[in-house]
Amino acid sequence: MNKPLRALELTYAKGVNDRLFAIDQRGWVYTFENKPEVELATRFLDIESKVNVWFGPGANEQGLLGLAFHPKFKENGQFFVSYTKRENNHSIVSRFKVSKENPLKADPASEEVLLDVEQPFQNHNGGSMEFGPDGHLYIAFGDGGLRNDPKATGQNRSQLLGSILRIDVDKKTNGLAYGIPSDNPFVGVSGIRPEIFAHGFRNPWRIAFDKAGHLWAADVGQDLYEEVNIVTKGGNYGWSLREGMHPFGNRNPSSGNSSPVDPVWEYDHIIGKSITGGRVYSSDRLPQLKGKYLYADYVTGSIWALTYDSSTGKVTRNEQVIEKGIPVLAFGEDQNGEVYYMRDTNRPETIFKFVAE
Repeated sequence: MNKPLRALELTYAKGVNDRLFAIDQRGWVYTFENKPEVELATRFLDIESKVNVWFGPGANEQGLLGLAFHPKFKENGQFFVSYTKRENNHSIVSRFKVSKENPLKADPASEEVLLDVEQPFQNHNGGSMEFGPDGHLYIAFGDGGLRNDPKATGQNRSQLLGSILRIDVDKKTNGLAYGIPSDNPFVGVSGIRPEIFAHGFRNPWRIAFDKAGHLWAADVGQDLYEEVNIVTKGGNYGWSLREGMHPFGNRNPSSGNSSPVDPVWEYDHIIGKSITGGRVYSSDRLPQLKGKYLYADYVTGSIWALTYDSSTGKVTRNEQVIEKGIPVLAFGEDQNGEVYYMRDTNRPETIFKFVAE
């Protein structure tokens, strides 16, 4: 079945100047020059045969979902992808290496699986990944899907769903294909997976670090609220005892394993129904956006710019950038701090950047 490009990530590799990389949900990674007039993209990686078909019934949140380049990619040629596996719907996080013969091609035979996580349902897979300023890889997983958190994963830290993980890809410890940073919040705590950095997420779509080192995570709500979080070490973000800042159903929000952290921003379903997490704009090209977190709502097609005061931990302003009609799948960023958005469309044009009116 021929399907249009569905781009879920746009990023760059440190040390590789003026080149961008984009993923297509069906299992392809493309690379192209970072120029407005560029007309040609090269297929960098093709793992379509391994990836679950996102356009199957109920599977539109599956497929190739994340891409992150090692901070020392220029030296070691390593990059990481997350995807749902075609045979069994498991979430896979793998390391790949670039081809020795062609720097614009990955070696598909170099795959090393780091994580293999069972997914009980077809939605809420998460899959967004990013290297932090500490050099560790952060990976977001949703609660496993369906509705109402039926497996109660959001507050269950003995497994990896409903959490943001933090792993060391440069070490291997305790028989794992990766290392556990010694300062992870639950290292040595009985009954809790040491990979967990924060938990209590329903469907984190998506995560991103800003230049100040804040980790942003947008969490898609179920019945009433969408939320924006700044993630802190060991934080509990409330699902499924809370949705946003509010009790969920008839559950007691104080009955979790720790006190929940409030989102820095929320909006109700009168305004929108499915948040798309974005990035903080840090380019000098549009000073009116600099320092603001750009995010969207997929259902209404609105895009906003959020101003956050890190000294008080409060949002001071939320401005509407685009009123409606742009179903944004994801946001991306280049080495200059320019932010792009990828929209859901049947047209060949799918990657856009912001312009002043």
